[in-house]
Amino acid sequence: MSLHIGILTAGGDSPGLNAAIRAIGKTALSRNMRILGFRDGFRGLMENRTMRLDREALSSILTRGGTILGTSRDKPHKMPVGNEMMDMTDAICDNYERNNLDVLVCIGGGGTQKNAFRLHQKGLNIITLPKTIDNDVAMTDITFGFDTAMGIATDALDRLHSTAHSHHRIIVCEIMGHNSGWLALGSGIAGGADVILIPEIAYDPAVVAAAIKHRQQCGTNFSIVAVAEGALDKGQYKEYWRLKNKKAAAKAKGDKSTAKKMNEALASFGHKNSNNTLRLSQELEEMTGLESRVTILGHYQRGGTPSAADRLLATRVGAACVDYIEKGKTGIMVAVDGGNTKAVPLKDVVGKKKLVPMDHPWVAAARDVGTCLGDK
Repeated sequence: MSLHIGILTAGGDSPGLNAAIRAIGKTALSRNMRILGFRDGFRGLMENRTMRLDREALSSILTRGGTILGTSRDKPHKMPVGNEMMDMTDAICDNYERNNLDVLVCIGGGGTQKNAFRLHQKGLNIITLPKTIDNDVAMTDITFGFDTAMGIATDALDRLHSTAHSHHRIIVCEIMGHNSGWLALGSGIAGGADVILIPEIAYDPAVVAAAIKHRQQCGTNFSIVAVAEGALDKGQYKEYWRLKNKKAAAKAKGDKSTAKKMNEALASFGHKNSNNTLRLSQELEEMTGLESRVTILGHYQRGGTPSAADRLLATRVGAACVDYIEKGKTGIMVAVDGGNTKAVPLKDVVGKKKLVPMDHPWVAAARDVGTCLGDK
């Protein structure tokens, strides 16, 4: 009897999703398995909106951005239904059984890993693939989508150099990364940014201004500042973690009221909007006497054709996913481990983020070439 595989993509879109769907589908079809896609993430699974993933559907999608299945950020246990938030886990489990699935493949970032693990705890056979342009999923070397986004951000920084040089300006370029700085750090180094600010390192605006003024004194009247959207100055950083810890303590005690208040307070920080970036630009203009302009790359970083590296990576993990299915392994994430893949239990992934460590070679390289990271 052939195995029946379901696939969904959830969370934010990411370059390489279609390559992963194609790899799973073509590998599975070559082994006489049946493939069924669910539209728009966990919501489509709850509403039983399906798409047959035959050879025709999988044709010519390798180079396409986005996802042919669509996506959403809806969570199985907290899904908008009418005017209410409802736990739709039972409906999802019913549709899993109704479609005679042997395994459900969930492709997504950190949030998707959590939601998939909840379904695994309900008795469903689950395998996940890690994707996100942020590269912050725990227990895997890299996520597909990251390389493409880093290339796009690098290209943007390359282009901003010419206008910054022509007008003798500071250009502050906001790059995605709520909690982790992989994207800003990697593209900042590759794009020759003079200052790189990431969430893992609290910055001092005065230190950044001093670095820019030093460039002025050396005869360079422009600077490029690459800033992750979640980067915080020292004062904000301290307050952010105070609120974060208070929220965690409240949740541990079951104090939903306090946890909600802390969550609302956290929403005012720059990692939820671009206020920090705009304020930083104004501060640097005042401190240095140079005009400062802001460029926010936003969702531009997620779009378009995936890079060759992301197509290759997504194909590798997608094909490996089917190997693990044949071996009967479930409750796992297909992680990248050097040139190979490994099966990591979902319980070891959820609730964790892969942040930039301070002893990482990229951090050392940035400092070695004289890039200011805002702390010294």
